[in-house]
Amino acid sequence: MDNLISLVNKIQRACTALGDHGEASALPTLWDSLPAIAVVGGQSSGKSSVLESIVGKDFLPRGSGIVTRRPLVLQLHKSDEGSREYAEFLHLPRKRFTDFAAVRKEIQDETDRETGRTKQISSVPIHLSIYSPNVVNLTLIDLPGLTKVAVEGQPESIVQDIENMVRSYIEKPNCIILAISPANQDLATSDAIKISREVDPTGERTLGVLTKIDLMDKGTDAVDILEGKSYRLKFPWVGVVNRSQADINKNVDMIAARRREREYFSSTPEYRHLAHRMGSEHLAKMLSKHLETVIKSRIPGIQSLINKTIAELETELSRLGKPIAADAGGKLYTIMEICRLFDQNFREHLDGVYVSSLVLPSLIHLSLTSFNFANFVRDFVLTFNVVHRRTGGDKVYNVFDNQLPAALKRLQFDRQLSMENIRKLITEADGYQPHLIAPEQGYRRLIESTLVTIRGPAEAAVDATHSILKDLVHKAMSETPELKQYPALRVEVGNAAIESLERMRDQSKKATLQLVDMECCYLTVEFFRKLPQDVDKGGSATQSIFDRYNDSYLRRIGSTVLSYVNMVCATLRHSIPKSIVYCQVREAKRSLLDFFYTELGKLEQKRLSALLNEDPAIMERRSALAKRLELYRSAQAEIDTVAWSK
Repeated sequence: MDNLISLVNKIQRACTALGDHGEASALPTLWDSLPAIAVVGGQSSGKSSVLESIVGKDFLPRGSGIVTRRPLVLQLHKSDEGSREYAEFLHLPRKRFTDFAAVRKEIQDETDRETGRTKQISSVPIHLSIYSPNVVNLTLIDLPGLTKVAVEGQPESIVQDIENMVRSYIEKPNCIILAISPANQDLATSDAIKISREVDPTGERTLGVLTKIDLMDKGTDAVDILEGKSYRLKFPWVGVVNRSQADINKNVDMIAARRREREYFSSTPEYRHLAHRMGSEHLAKMLSKHLETVIKSRIPGIQSLINKTIAELETELSRLGKPIAADAGGKLYTIMEICRLFDQNFREHLDGVYVSSLVLPSLIHLSLTSFNFANFVRDFVLTFNVVHRRTGGDKVYNVFDNQLPAALKRLQFDRQLSMENIRKLITEADGYQPHLIAPEQGYRRLIESTLVTIRGPAEAAVDATHSILKDLVHKAMSETPELKQYPALRVEVGNAAIESLERMRDQSKKATLQLVDMECCYLTVEFFRKLPQDVDKGGSATQSIFDRYNDSYLRRIGSTVLSYVNMVCATLRHSIPKSIVYCQVREAKRSLLDFFYTELGKLEQKRLSALLNEDPAIMERRSALAKRLELYRSAQAEIDTVAWSK
């Protein structure tokens, strides 16, 4: 079971190195899920002496007022018999301390480095590992002592600040509370018991330690407390006898102090029956065993939390995108790759339906396994639920199939083919010499003036398609997360795409209007050759010029022109979409960003860097998430190793 405590020690050190020590954070915290023993007590409760007795070394700062001003994560590692004792700090990873007086000084110095040489406190923990054959595997968190008044140089809020820090540790459900109370004071006034009761009213997580038993007034004892009669906890109280201040001044070593402690409990009649579970040695073993039990019970929950958090961190990192490359080639590649993703999204919108990557593996799996049509249909319907429909192409088709024909139908030829206009144009076309058989020039002028009105619907179809393509550009940009990551690049790509569409629109408009102009400048002769002659209609070649301008004759001309124009409209209804698709849709799919790529290759590294300028907050968050993900993956591997070994 020792490796369970070693595992938690390792994860706690990694958490601290990462800056995760259980404070409120927008990032997931692993610290809070790890079982830990927090040592709580008021000033002068003997808290430091208890810790030194467990370790067997003098290593904690001493003095008046608030001595412990930062949490101290004390990790004890039992080493082989005969091996040398030493200590290591997490912030000095390659330095071993064999002089424990130097350990005390480093704790003071590191506290001052964080808080300054004031009496302020800090929630950033100090990690201290002690390796010794005389300790048990155990981790303790020494918290600042609870106080009732601020000393000189401290703000009035220090009392509440310390209480808030202590509470932030012990209110977590995975925290075991080691409540230190002096026996020579009324237990009802114990700071440790008071705050422990507030966060753990049933005493399920609280272990009580009674200090200074040897300093009680004559005629009094602590038997009722130690037997759980005065204040019952789930676990038995443990009494300890620490070194007195005189012993500390005389440098009485811990081995002698422990021996004297054992003798005290075994020789004192009131405590003799409890001696087997009294003393700092028993306390250390009991804490180690209890911590191991709690860790073992929490392993499944920790694994579940780690797996869930890894998935969340990976999702968040994926959303934030990859970090920026440092060299020009890497930057250029990043920009090209982002543009490729944008271009792919744009083309998928034009093509209508995009089958997501979640579906493709399922379909491939279906085709590679034993085929059953009924199962195939069922599985395909299930997997098709995750298809993302990207509309766009259907809107372009709607322009061709509905908007353009409707616009052509709405064309009013009444003005061009009114009796007055027909008579006017034919008369003007005849000039001083009226036509002999058919008013050919009049026909041409009538047809040309009527066909010109088709330019409006043709231009409208081009503009409508351009508007749809612009919308698809904006949609594709919003669906390309990498472009959100780099605002400057997003603007440049958006501008380049719109400029390309405008060039394509101009070319398409030119080509489409040329189709209309072609119909104006060259008429389909076969249409007129198939028309019946005037003679067949009851006319006469010798009919007077005056009669040829009568209303019946002009109406027949108007009807003929209208039939021809309708034939041309039917032709253009099919040829205009072809021109638009060729000049706009096809080109947008093939070369939307070609001009941008050409210009991109000419840019210097400084300009490339400007395109990939990223919000510093996003960069900082990505870095923090990446480090945290590394921590969780490492913890996952470590815990899995321990779990499998069991």
